[in-house]
Amino acid sequence: DIKEKQKKLVEQLTTLINSTPGPPTRRLIAKNLAVLYSIGDTFSVYQIVDKCHEIIRSKDDSPSYLPTKLSAVACLGSLYSQLGRILGNNFTDTVGNLLRTIKHAESQGRSEIMLTLQKILRGQGASAAPCHRDIYKAARSCLTDRSMSVRCAAAKCLLELQNEAVFMWTTELENVATVCFKAFEGSTYDVRVAVSRLLGTVLATAVMPKQNSASSRVNIRQTCLQEALDHLATGFIRGGSGFLRASGDMLKGTSSVSRDVRVGVTQAYIAFVSTLGGPWLERNFCTLLEHILELVSHPKATQTQMDAVLCRR
Repeated sequence: DIKEKQKKLVEQLTTLINSTPGPPTRRLIAKNLAVLYSIGDTFSVYQIVDKCHEIIRSKDDSPSYLPTKLSAVACLGSLYSQLGRILGNNFTDTVGNLLRTIKHAESQGRSEIMLTLQKILRGQGASAAPCHRDIYKAARSCLTDRSMSVRCAAAKCLLELQNEAVFMWTTELENVATVCFKAFEGSTYDVRVAVSRLLGTVLATAVMPKQNSASSRVNIRQTCLQEALDHLATGFIRGGSGFLRASGDMLKGTSSVSRDVRVGVTQAYIAFVSTLGGPWLERNFCTLLEHILELVSHPKATQTQMDAVLCRR
């Protein structure tokens, strides 16, 4: 029945994309369009993808046309997530188009593009490797965006990316940790949850790589537990500021680490241990406990009475 009515349903949904829909409506349009193609025939899906590309590339930057562009971006995300490698021939063009658009997009557009890239990565899996570096650079930049919704979306995108992008928890591990500490600065609760989950998961993967990941096929040095804990301790004591700024603040007698950063790093510790699991915690409990006790008694972590209270909590 769906295949018989598919053409008409696709036309109706495509028309709705141009009707300036709000956030709930565009999510429903995107979801229904993806489900429709996953159940029915996929012969016209490339026409829909091309139409979405055309809308996104449009030079109309008026506020009234923005909902249409956001709907097209959302539809691409749902289609790639649902259909996976069926759209493999088009994904490099789609990613390139989105990354060009994000450079001059406003906050809603940046957030929606990050979420769409997350879905593309989920649908394409390891086959998205040619675009991993480009997506990583864009998402890393968005992780310190002034908009909190963009930071959340970028953290989700990077969390999906690290499933296949080995470089995130090997050669880029220190850079990922540093940008996460910066993302905690002035953050909201939702941002801290998303970024701490990203940081904890990346560090846990570095310590214990997934068996089915690309690392099992390549000879890669595994990060030891102490190195991972040192990364977290650095964020807790110094935060996201550079060495010179942190040293200057210490000479002045002021703390260079905000409460948001320390709460975020604390949540990252929890995500780190939760990802590694109970059996791992049983084997390494003494090492972890010793590290935490040293951390909360560190003189730079307890420069004021309020810092000491927060550390012990």
